[in-house]
Amino acid sequence: MGWLRAAVLGANDGIVSTASLVVGVAAAAVGRHEVLVAGVAGLVSGALSMAAGEYVSVSSQADTEEADLAVERTALATQPAAEEAELAAIYVQRGLEPPLARTVARQLMAHDALGAHARDELGLSETLGARPLQAAVASAATFAVGAALPLLTAALAPPAGLVLAVPGVSLVCLAGLGAIAARTGGASASKGAVRVTFWGALAMAATAGAGALFGTTVS
Repeated sequence: MGWLRAAVLGANDGIVSTASLVVGVAAAAVGRHEVLVAGVAGLVSGALSMAAGEYVSVSSQADTEEADLAVERTALATQPAAEEAELAAIYVQRGLEPPLARTVARQLMAHDALGAHARDELGLSETLGARPLQAAVASAATFAVGAALPLLTAALAPPAGLVLAVPGVSLVCLAGLGAIAARTGGASASKGAVRVTFWGALAMAATAGAGALFGTTVS
């Protein structure tokens, strides 16, 4: 599910950062063309930055997982009895009777010793394993999709209403994204929507204020 986390983070960041950038530039009283150029530049640089960050981060996680598996391979090759006892102790902690825990540990190790220890001792599995390239692509793609929403709004909104239209549409999208992400994780959809919307609104307000301040100062 690492790709899902990266996708949600990418879409959220794409909306917030691009909408904030567009609103900040628009608040500086520049034309639509300049606003769109800044927004497109933000989309491209942000998507590449998200991809690079996710790839490096998840690659580090993958390296750590592989190092842990290497330690387990060595331990299984050199002290299998101790590793079986360690696995049995884990099952006892989870509620099995000691004789049954030893039987389960012995049978699982006979079938796939490294897989059993990776799953039950290290918490690793094929489903949850780190996939750097998948995370990078998901993060970059969803960032670009999220960033396209405020850009499209900026392109279609009347120039006079751009500073209000972009935040309005972006906050609605953020609320929906926050609700979906929270519901997917089993949390409250309303709480997720409010949390994401609050921070998004704060970011847009701050950049709008900075754009208006510096735009006035320069002019």
